[in-house]
Amino acid sequence: MATTNRRNFLRTTIGISAATVASTALGVNPLNTLVGCSSPNSSSGGSSTDDAEPLQFSQEPLGYTYNALEPHIDARTMEIHYTKHHTSYINNVNEAIKAEEVSYSTPEELFANISKLSAKVRNNGGGAWNHTFFWKSLRAPLDGNAPTGKLMDAINSSFESFDKFKEQFAAAGAGRFGSGWAWLVDDNGTLKIGSTPNQDNPLMDDAELTGKPLLGLDVWEHAYYLHYQNRRPEYITNWWNVVNWDFVAEQFA
Repeated sequence: MATTNRRNFLRTTIGISAATVASTALGVNPLNTLVGCSSPNSSSGGSSTDDAEPLQFSQEPLGYTYNALEPHIDARTMEIHYTKHHTSYINNVNEAIKAEEVSYSTPEELFANISKLSAKVRNNGGGAWNHTFFWKSLRAPLDGNAPTGKLMDAINSSFESFDKFKEQFAAAGAGRFGSGWAWLVDDNGTLKIGSTPNQDNPLMDDAELTGKPLLGLDVWEHAYYLHYQNRRPEYITNWWNVVNWDFVAEQFA
């Protein structure tokens, strides 16, 4: 009997070790996705499927160093923005999802029902998702940085030219009173520019601007104040140099 138990234990241990090695070999990183976690299926938030696991936000690696965007966005701002502000949004929304027993299983589902949920879920859920999207839309400075291909064609068709698109987008960001975001969205095949207050985004069911986000710009003061103080338009002008147009094109496609 003892020999049988020992064999079973060894089989289990070897199986777990093999799975761990395989995951490592594939480069699986639990921080690279928004993952679900187990919790009761019934909740005040509701869910589209009875067996769906409720959403749990996690912070992805930046993919570049804090100083990679200099001189346009300084390293200290990036470090504080990522490690303090973004981390707080993630911790707070996960805390609210658990406390309020919200069981929506994807960000899209959560935002499509955001008007039914608390301000804590809304503000921090938006902050968590918006910043993850924002980090991906940035890259090291590139001279003459601009979109290409079908994305550029769509921008020229919708806004007459890339320069006029930049003017309209910059105006949306500079003109947002207080804190918020400027966005380029695809609204059922039509490209639109607009802004949202606070940590709202175009995926929210009652947002001022709706559509699929293609590009987002954080115009909260914490995104630029250390370097630009109150000069938001200057921040926006320099931000064009670090836009990751490949990421934007992926969203458009």
